[in-house]
Amino acid sequence: MEENKEPLKKDKKKKSKPKEYFDALIFAALVAVFLKIFFIEAYRIPTGSMEKTLLVGDFLLVNKFVYGSTTPRNIPFTNTRIPFIRFPDLHDPKRGDVVVFDFPGFRDDLKSQEIVYYIKRLIGEPGDTVQIINKVVYVNGQLFPNPPNSQSDPRVSNSSITEPRIFPKGSGWNEDNYGPLRTPKEDDVIQLNGDNIGMWETFIMREGHTVQSTPNGILIDGKQTNEYKVQQDYYFMMGDNRNNSLDSRFWGYVPRDHVVGEALIIYWSWDPNISFSELGRLVGTIRWDRVGKIIR
Repeated sequence: MEENKEPLKKDKKKKSKPKEYFDALIFAALVAVFLKIFFIEAYRIPTGSMEKTLLVGDFLLVNKFVYGSTTPRNIPFTNTRIPFIRFPDLHDPKRGDVVVFDFPGFRDDLKSQEIVYYIKRLIGEPGDTVQIINKVVYVNGQLFPNPPNSQSDPRVSNSSITEPRIFPKGSGWNEDNYGPLRTPKEDDVIQLNGDNIGMWETFIMREGHTVQSTPNGILIDGKQTNEYKVQQDYYFMMGDNRNNSLDSRFWGYVPRDHVVGEALIIYWSWDPNISFSELGRLVGTIRWDRVGKIIR
């Protein structure tokens, strides 16, 4: 007669409460990091370049996946850049979007000295021609409507006045009378000569090439040429506070691979000039009318 055998049961040890809480915290942290990297990230507005669309002390959420999320661009808490991968986007940035991007560096720098994120309004898409006449912005010869909450000093710099910091170097323009300037797009072919190589030298070097101007002509990667083919799309950005914004007028184009995301909504806002040691006063400065405001 066969002996009746019961299956062996695994002796499972019940997790302790602290262990359960710890596991839950780890899981929540991993989910938060995943969402931060690939979907939504929080930013704080530190300067007045986008007033009155965005105020200093606004805290906002940025949609990262709409333009294509990326793996981390740098080692956390450092300025050490690392190679990153961009995932498929829903659509490219478009004219009028409020965009967060990795600052490419000042006009004559090959790259930014530190990793810092800017937020501006996209004025020129790849292939667009931007011109400013007495503070009025035109794109492809058409008036670019002022954003509803933009602001500008009524005083205008005469077109004969040259601002030496303006991009491109040697243009003779200023921030109120600027251009026309075409925004490069992928596969554009730029004709180079001794007169314009100063404008394009840093641009070409940022795309990973060496540039040398000699008495016999222009050398790119050691080969003589009179043209250059653009490798990616670029954008022209401006702040809504036109007289208090260091933007593409001063440091140039934003490459597509520097675009981070589209500003989505203000989730918190208060006066940043009051410290946390004065919490009572700080709470009293909460701008309730801005909380939950969609950014346009």
